[in-house]
Amino acid sequence: MKIFLVLIFSMILITGCTMSDEEKIDKIFSDYNKPDVPGAAVMVIENGKIIFEKGYGLANVEKNLPVTESTNFRLASVTKQFTAMCILMLIDRGQLKLETTLKEIFPKFPDYGKNITIKNLLQHTSGLIDYEDLIPDTATIQVKDQDVLNLIMQTDSTYFQPGSQHQYSNTGYALLAMTVEKISGKSFRDFLRDNIFQPLGMDNTIAFEKNINEVRNRAYGYTIKDNIVEFTDQSITSAVLGDGGIYSSLNDLYKWDQALYTGKLINKKYLDESWTKGTTNNGIEFPYGYGWRLEKYHDIEVVYHTGSTRGFRNIIYRMPEKKFTIVILTNRDAGSEFSTLKFAQQMVDYYFPVTKFL
Repeated sequence: MKIFLVLIFSMILITGCTMSDEEKIDKIFSDYNKPDVPGAAVMVIENGKIIFEKGYGLANVEKNLPVTESTNFRLASVTKQFTAMCILMLIDRGQLKLETTLKEIFPKFPDYGKNITIKNLLQHTSGLIDYEDLIPDTATIQVKDQDVLNLIMQTDSTYFQPGSQHQYSNTGYALLAMTVEKISGKSFRDFLRDNIFQPLGMDNTIAFEKNINEVRNRAYGYTIKDNIVEFTDQSITSAVLGDGGIYSSLNDLYKWDQALYTGKLINKKYLDESWTKGTTNNGIEFPYGYGWRLEKYHDIEVVYHTGSTRGFRNIIYRMPEKKFTIVILTNRDAGSEFSTLKFAQQMVDYYFPVTKFL
């Protein structure tokens, strides 16, 4: 009888702790968990199972549509891991090399492209001029990846010698998307669909192009100023696909996360390279692989990427050796690009004691 009571008491304690953890996560997203504001979709995966999944707030404020696990958010720079995957697929198939240069891919590219490799683009060591600074102030039509290539081909220099520094570059990833098109003969949109989304069953994930395809269950972007919700869904650069144009949901990103533990898409050696710190020409290490940022948290290796654009802040935060992942998608301008990184780290702290990672 005593053993039975001890077991019951232990179960009560365990249940109470679990509820407490959920309440703490709810507290993190308390600003999103309101009936009339743009919200967030949050998921935690451990050992292949979804152990927490919840929508907060609204995906569409005007229509009062709530965020759910199937709501599709603009991923912004979380897209870069998909762009990198496309490139690595072409390399895995022998159609491209990390050492291939821009000049080899685009013969009319300025001569400085002879010194910029695919690896430079993947790791943000190209030194390419930020395309955002090249868009005329009078521009009213959204820029696309081809426009980025056209703009950059009019420049005659780089910020620094390729490979000598690590400097984040949206330009590089737009050119990677154009590289996929040039090498594969398919649009970047279709290459993603045929080689990643369809094989993984990510049926509602798309590289969005207005008047060509449609985002189902779409979350729209907003800004909150003085307690007033403003519709701020698109900018002049929102149509560039390679650096940030994919829309996806918790449901589909679960499938993506699980595929990264396998060799279903590419040889595992390329995944390992994707999650390996880069080095400059003079041997200085930097915490970026191929489309993934790298850090240590609780002394555990983490691969992640944030996504920040007008109306959206997101993150995929993975601890591969623990088979533990956090996905946070939000449809509002709130905080810096790394505001969701803070949320993810808080969730790790709340979900598990530090001793679990020792």
